[in-house]
Amino acid sequence: MNNFIKNKKKTLFFIAIVLILGGSIFAHMFNTSFYSTNVDRINFETNRGILSGLLYKPEGANSNNPRPAIVTTHGYLNSAEMQDAPAIELSRRGYVVLSLDLYDHGHSINTTEFKPSEAFFSFWTTAMHDAANYMYEQDYVLKDEAGNGILAVAGHSMGGFSSTMAVVQDEKFFAENGYRKIHSALTMGSDYSFTSFVGVTSDVAFKSHGPRVVGKVAAHYDDFFFDSQARETGKTVVYKDYIKTEEGQNFLGNPSNPQSGEMYTLDKGGKRVLYTPSEIHPWNHFSATTTSHQIDFYTTAFSEYTSPNQANMNLNPDNQIWFYKELSEFIAMLGFFLFFIPLVSYLINLPILSNAKTKLNETIQAPKTAGNKFIYWIILIISALFPALLFPALMSKSGTGMTILKYFALIVLAISIIALVVAFMKKGNRKLSSVILGPIGLIFSSGILYWLITNASEIFKLGSFFNEPTTNQIIYWAVSVTAVLTILTILTHYLFKSSGNISLEQYGFVVNWKSILSAFITAVISVFIGYIILFIINAVFKTDFRFWTWAVKTFEIRHLISALKYMPFFFLYFYITGITVNANTERTKGWKSYLLGCSLIVGGLVIYMILHYGMLFITGTALWPAQALSSILLFALIPTLIVATFFNKIFYKMTGNVYTGVFVNTILVTIMTVANTTLYTGLG
Repeated sequence: MNNFIKNKKKTLFFIAIVLILGGSIFAHMFNTSFYSTNVDRINFETNRGILSGLLYKPEGANSNNPRPAIVTTHGYLNSAEMQDAPAIELSRRGYVVLSLDLYDHGHSINTTEFKPSEAFFSFWTTAMHDAANYMYEQDYVLKDEAGNGILAVAGHSMGGFSSTMAVVQDEKFFAENGYRKIHSALTMGSDYSFTSFVGVTSDVAFKSHGPRVVGKVAAHYDDFFFDSQARETGKTVVYKDYIKTEEGQNFLGNPSNPQSGEMYTLDKGGKRVLYTPSEIHPWNHFSATTTSHQIDFYTTAFSEYTSPNQANMNLNPDNQIWFYKELSEFIAMLGFFLFFIPLVSYLINLPILSNAKTKLNETIQAPKTAGNKFIYWIILIISALFPALLFPALMSKSGTGMTILKYFALIVLAISIIALVVAFMKKGNRKLSSVILGPIGLIFSSGILYWLITNASEIFKLGSFFNEPTTNQIIYWAVSVTAVLTILTILTHYLFKSSGNISLEQYGFVVNWKSILSAFITAVISVFIGYIILFIINAVFKTDFRFWTWAVKTFEIRHLISALKYMPFFFLYFYITGITVNANTERTKGWKSYLLGCSLIVGGLVIYMILHYGMLFITGTALWPAQALSSILLFALIPTLIVATFFNKIFYKMTGNVYTGVFVNTILVTIMTVANTTLYTGLG
């Protein structure tokens, strides 16, 4: 691979640029429905801050030809781009669509102050209502003769809660002013479990729906909602059938034998419909089925208000092109990641950065005897599986896994102290450092692990400094994994040091400070150039690099500031994984080396996901039914760690040490993580 890169740098560079430009051009083409829709990012002030979103405005929609409009938004931790499917398909059919970033998500910001305990209720309770008010005032949005807005609100998960709150607030507005700004509403992946905390129970919501056309996508395998009994036990990742529940039937007006997808007219006016696809929660916004349901819904909701100029109004709901936009962005994202390989190769060959390259030491060989091989592979398998086995416990900071880790740390600590005492007593003529480094390393790493477990509730606690709740979870998992991997790596080294003649230099981290500094500067320049390309692509084409929940997106200064706080901890994770992966895979040749490296880092997590969701679809109950949000995060975390593993190994071979790969992974992954989740700005 290294020789190939040396010989084919120009080719790789050219391929990367072609993939980025080609993918982005095609993504733009599908995003604009072959240039029939104008897509712009807009920002507008509210009394709570600034809301941002992507405005999809079909050709011909203006003050002389106003159109029905939809404000659609994402769920917790996501951003406007997660609503690509409805935004593209509905604007393609002539509707105006605003794909909205909720407050403190994406490019929107909540400037009000609140306490950490109030953070969860700071963004979704008002965001959709504020956006609907803005859209109502636009002259390209249709109103009827009485001033009622022909405007729909829609959202996935938290966006659905926000849409429900917007309708409730709009109904209060109607009681005072005699007209409604919101004509219809469609929620996906949300019931009334969280709105009830702010007084909007299902009964309150049903009364507030009034004469509107209201729908709900309630998937059978939704990870969170639509089963009150499961919610009470905390084990929500189970099969649901919302249409058979009392709440679901009340929503429809209690018809006899209600059916999914059938629109029911209520006695007091208004229409209701439930859709129940066989999907998990994040699948809703990456589904041709759910997108088809949305098209059907708006066709009915706006049937009396469509413009004669909506030429594609009657397109079959199954006629969809949004997936090609996602596929194009995925191709561009592959080009983005590929671009770093020739870029780093060029940079480290510049005289000023050449110190990033060091001599590639002899590869660490595998144990020779059958007994040593058995022990070695047991440790290796444990290293691969424990991040997944303990993932639920570490993400929730509770459960049996935390107890196991605490006692594991205590046992290692006790044995290490005994080993240190014995080493002093039997030192003989050997250097002191050669006999105490191992025990001291184990004492330090096991002590850190014990501290992490026993003080879990106070570590990476949501506040003004660590202001991203989900990043806090991920980073706690990462540093805990780092501590355990450090213990296993030290243990493996000293078990096989003598038989394998293994030196510390062979791990690729013993280099001079000039090499470390050059590697750091190389990484900073590489990531900076990579993001410059992304920002240019975003400005020109209004697209980024993504596939489903896995994304590299643009960010604001506040994201960068937050990223700097998390980088030291991501550095520790990538530093230790960088050392262990290269030490255990370099003797394996070709693609098998990369497969083994990925297996060590994400193999357990992949098995976790297969078993978790496999059990859900086969038996109706997931393997870890209490792990909803944590499991969803893995859809983006797993591919990110695979890319990081490739960078780790490629840059190790390219430079002879771990540092360039570690720094590139640290900076890139931290920014990707921070920019793609909730960042609370107003935390006091």
